[in-house]
Parts: sequence; C-alpha cells; structure tokens
Amino acid sequence: MSDFLDNMARLSAGRAAAVRVSDAEIAAAPAVVPLVLNRFDVIAEIKEHSPAEGALAAAGHDRVRQAQDYAAGGAAAISVLTEPSRFAGSLQHLRDVVAAVPQKPVMRKDFLVETVQVREARAAGASGVLLIATMLDDAKLEELLNSAFDLGMFVLLEAFTDSDLARIGALLDNPVFEKRAGQGQLLVGVNTRNLRTLEVDAARLAELAPLLPAARCVAESGIATADDAALAAAAGYHLVLVGSALMRSDEPARLVSAMRAAG
Repeated sequence: MSDFLDNMARLSAGRAAAVRVSDAEIAAAPAVVPLVLNRFDVIAEIKEHSPAEGALAAAGHDRVRQAQDYAAGGAAAISVLTEPSRFAGSLQHLRDVVAAVPQKPVMRKDFLVETVQVREARAAGASGVLLIATMLDDAKLEELLNSAFDLGMFVLLEAFTDSDLARIGALLDNPVFEKRAGQGQLLVGVNTRNLRTLEVDAARLAELAPLLPAARCVAESGIATADDAALAAAAGYHLVLVGSALMRSDEPARLVSAMRAAG
C-alpha cells in the first residue's frame, strides 16, 4: 500500500486502537436488517465530502432526508461514510441514517482494519460493512469477514485489480464463504477509483468483468446516470454503488429508481 490508501490504513489503525465495544452495546443496537436483492439493485451512499471532488453537501445538509429519499427510490441498502479525516464522516451519521430508515439495511463504509471496528459498526446499528481486500492480508480478511457474519451482517468486499479478484476467488473456494456469497451476504465490488491515486478508470469495470467470481457483484465509483447503470449491468454487475451523483442530484429518489430500472 502507498499514498492515500496507506494513509487511510494508518489513520484507521489509530482509531481502532482506541475503540472498546461491549457485548451489551451490541445487544442494545437496532436489529440487523437483512439485505434483500432483486435482479439489479442500487446501494445509495451518504457521502458529504470527497477527497477527490471536495464538498458534496452544503453545511447543515439533511442526511436524514437524503436517506429517506434513497429509501423511497428503492435503494437496496444505504452506505454511510464514517471516515472523519478526508470524508467528513462519523459514526453519528450512520446512527442518524439507521434511525431514519429502519426498514433499510445500512452499511458502514470506511477503511476497516480490525475486528473491533466491525463490532463498532454493529453497535451503531449497521447491518453491513465494506472491507477493502488490498488493505488486508488473507488471515486478517478472514478474521473480519467471520466477525461480520457472526454478527449477522453482510459484507461488500472491494477489489481494484485482477490480483484482488484472484484472491477473492480463492477465498470463495472455502465452502463457508461460498455459501455466504450464494446467500447474497457476501458481495464483491470492483471500484473504478484507484484509492492509491484517487483517479477513476471507467474502463476497469469492463476489463475486470471476465474475472468476476460467482457472487453478486457491485460496480463502484463513476456511476452517474441510468445509462451508466445499464452499462454496468450489461458487463455482468448485479448492483451499483452510487455516492457523488446522488449527493448532487436534486431528485435522488428519482435517480435511484431510474438506475434500478435501467439495470
């Protein structure tokens, strides 16, 4: 790892070292909301700042209303950025969204490196977490996956390269993880944004499509229109994760619905 991703991993490890989560806190959290998938779905994101694009929401942005619009548009799940230093996120944002849309699964999107952060997400009400394959060695990745599954959560496992997808494919040779993928509890994402450089390569979705494993696969970053969603679906992806375009849209519910229909 290097550059932006390396910095995010270092900062995340520092945050994780300070976290303590009791079983009682997890037991008191809102119940896990199952992820229900259709032929094509949208994971809609609450992201108030992007290190590549700057502010995506004005001061005082109503994230509760944004999340409710996503739900009204039929989003399968809502992703919430909780990374504080470069994305202006927090766990309170996640709690706010969980309370606003209790019928929808909410996913913590962050640079998670320790199991305590998965537990922290569950205690805040998350029903899913994002894990970035390239940040975690095989042992640590399996540890975090098992922690999430033990808590009843779904996982979006993110890849950037063919080698990431090869590792994920090997992981799915394990019958336990293969079963989770078959149940839609383990999703595999391909991010067109290189988190080392923050550059987007839209061609990556098509280039890596032949290497997608036998799982529900998610196209991430660079999806802005219904036509983009249709292209992702044609390439073999089952979901899109959309943040910036929805945050900037005057009608996010309509855009979510249009992407779902196009896919």
